[in-house]
Amino acid sequence: MSFLKRMKEKLMGAKPEEVEGQSVETIAEKQVDDVVEPAELEVAVQTVVTPEVVEESIDSEQAPQEEKSQSKEEIVVEESTTEVVKVEEPQEEKKSKWGFSAFSITEKFKAGLEKTRDSFTSKVNDLVARYRTVDEDFFEELEDLLLQADVGFETVMELMDKLRFEVQRQNIKDTSGIQSIISEKLVEIYESSDDESIELNIQDGELTVILFVGVNGVGKTTTIGKLAHRLKQEGKSVILAAGDTFRAGAIDQLQVWGDRVGVEVIKQAEGSDPAAVMYDAIRAAKNRGADVLICDTAGRLQNKVNLMNELEKVHRVISREIPNAPHEVLLALDATTGQNALVQAQTFKDATNVTGIVLTKLDGTAKGGIVLAIRNKLHIPVKFVGLGEKMDDLQPFDTERYVYGLFADALDQQLAKEEELNEQ
Repeated sequence: MSFLKRMKEKLMGAKPEEVEGQSVETIAEKQVDDVVEPAELEVAVQTVVTPEVVEESIDSEQAPQEEKSQSKEEIVVEESTTEVVKVEEPQEEKKSKWGFSAFSITEKFKAGLEKTRDSFTSKVNDLVARYRTVDEDFFEELEDLLLQADVGFETVMELMDKLRFEVQRQNIKDTSGIQSIISEKLVEIYESSDDESIELNIQDGELTVILFVGVNGVGKTTTIGKLAHRLKQEGKSVILAAGDTFRAGAIDQLQVWGDRVGVEVIKQAEGSDPAAVMYDAIRAAKNRGADVLICDTAGRLQNKVNLMNELEKVHRVISREIPNAPHEVLLALDATTGQNALVQAQTFKDATNVTGIVLTKLDGTAKGGIVLAIRNKLHIPVKFVGLGEKMDDLQPFDTERYVYGLFADALDQQLAKEEELNEQ
């Protein structure tokens, strides 16, 4: 199986096979906020309901109007009996622990990287159109395009070496299909250095403390709110600590998110000592039996020395109250700032023990290659990326989905050509 086909089936889910002899006439299913628990759907059936029937019938225009108006989604089968069973989750479209299918998550990456894809991929396509053969001139122009997308110098050099080797090994002369080779090598480069898990270090049966750092304006508070929502959807009890006590409106902004998500916010008056807020928040989280405490911090990089001293003090207070805490130090970076984000990451890495990066506003930049530059240069895993404004648009970073989002249109076209040739 080719790299393209293997990646597409993994990201989109392999098409389920219909059980022979089974048929269903109609289904009316409407998802709210992308999440509908299978256990909530009860159906009257004559025979087994197959995954393909569920997948292909969602939002069907052929569903009778009277079925769409029902309060609960029902599947109506010809000559149905009164037997009631639960709809089983399709094996191939198994949802994540937050309720999203592989397909919907992949589509979020594809939509979130649209600006980068429209800019970068269109230039690659123009390059491929101008160069019918793979030669050194082609490689030099491709190198410039990758650098313009903020992929990073070290990453680009490693990628070009791998591409040259692969072209020589396979004796590739034609530039058609070069995008799939680029995609494969980018995945290899990222995953080869990915020696740390992107999973959050959640402590089972104990309070987990997550410390957020980052400069003002990167979307740190918004990201905290979205992460709290994700953890709450997972069944965790979450408390927020308003440790950014110096920025005007920061406490109120976090409180708005707390109210929206439905979690408690521990705060003090504006201008209070951030370390004192953390102390109160830890005590409150312990007393309430919370699972996760997410702590906001100040981000005044222009006062670098004072800021880093504050962060060190906050870290000391947290670790004194809970050994080995904070369990995660997540650095929020604005993807739209490009190489400036890399500079910020280096600054915070030097001052704090950053365990992961949350790259915000990835949907708002045409230079989404910064993800690769950060990981390859700083060796800090990108754990989450912001792909939009909605509550569920904060997604765990996935290398293959990211690379597919960069080249989606070209990869889909190439895969279609491969399948057409195989059928001949």
